[in-house]
Amino acid sequence: MGRTEELIREVEQYSARNYNPLPVVIARGEGAWVYDVEGRKYLDMLSAYSALNQGHRHPKIIQALLDQAAKITLTSRAFHNETMGPFLKRLCDMAGYDQALPMNTGAEAVETAIKAARKWGLLKKGVPENQGEIIVCENNFHGRTVTIVSFSSEEQYRRGFGPFTPGFITVPFGDAEALEKAMGPHTVAVLAEPIQGEGGVLVPPQGYLAKMRELASKHNVLMMLDEIQTGLGRTGRMFAYEYETAKPDVLILGKALGGGVYPVSAVLASAEVMGVFNPGDHGSTFGGNPLGAAVAQAALEVLLEEDLPGRAFELGSYFMDGLRSMHSPYVQEIRGRGLLIGVEIKKEYGSARPFCERLMEEGLLCKETHEQTIRFAPPLVITREEIAWALERIQKVLVP
Repeated sequence: MGRTEELIREVEQYSARNYNPLPVVIARGEGAWVYDVEGRKYLDMLSAYSALNQGHRHPKIIQALLDQAAKITLTSRAFHNETMGPFLKRLCDMAGYDQALPMNTGAEAVETAIKAARKWGLLKKGVPENQGEIIVCENNFHGRTVTIVSFSSEEQYRRGFGPFTPGFITVPFGDAEALEKAMGPHTVAVLAEPIQGEGGVLVPPQGYLAKMRELASKHNVLMMLDEIQTGLGRTGRMFAYEYETAKPDVLILGKALGGGVYPVSAVLASAEVMGVFNPGDHGSTFGGNPLGAAVAQAALEVLLEEDLPGRAFELGSYFMDGLRSMHSPYVQEIRGRGLLIGVEIKKEYGSARPFCERLMEEGLLCKETHEQTIRFAPPLVITREEIAWALERIQKVLVP
């Protein structure tokens, strides 16, 4: 038995089977590349679901980690620490918000936004207590907590995990008319992804986010955008909402905020919205910890200094043009923005999984989403030459 098989057998014995990974065991990584335990080299086309926008082990981010780890890593929010203030100032200045609340995971950030919206509705809008409603979109993915799966439309995410949290109204994604019809006197917020990544890289019609912004303002409702996967350069803008005039009241970030090194998330909003929290209302032992804050500040600096959003815009166009020029008979549709690209496989050719397995054999690590879609989302530090290398191998798999 080889080292790969041995390690896979071990994890399958001792880990709950909540994932179905490709049969590769990664040992190290650098930039856009990873290496398995047998020494084979692969181009990373998933970026840990966009948590690695800055690439594997970016030197500046790793140095920030090491420098801070040599001083202090955790204090809890019972005390102030040296790095949280500078990180939050940098984040708020870059994104254009008054305040941010740091957490660890994306799901924690979404939960934080939900709590903020509900309390804002009570205190600022006058919605009776326990009657605030949040509008969400079909096919959403915002995390895995019980409250979040309560408003998922994916049956597998919900089955067996009830009873569910009430207070959510679901409308079709991209349908502004349905969104307006769902708004009522008890609506406190609308929560959406600018592009539904886990849902299959679904891009809404142009103007949808701007209309959402308009309707939220008109009805005194908080517009909350989950940019955990689409934000921080992934789509060719720092934030995906910037393709339209659609700045949300509440911006939810995670994944690449930790530079692929450490879990860091944040909710950004106005001082009025953030003002609903009083000491003791909400918290996290690790939220805003010195190590995470130092890493996240370095992660933001890399995005800005290397203009990774600009790279994603330019290289994403090149990548999608290359994919479309293949005219693959297996492909139903190619969609995306920047370096968040979905290639939907026609159902008559089966699921996307076997295509991902064949791509792995060619040296590309991709993962299917929603059965039919191959997601291509490499680190934003990838080069044009590396994409050209990838396109040659993708053609072998997608063109018979």
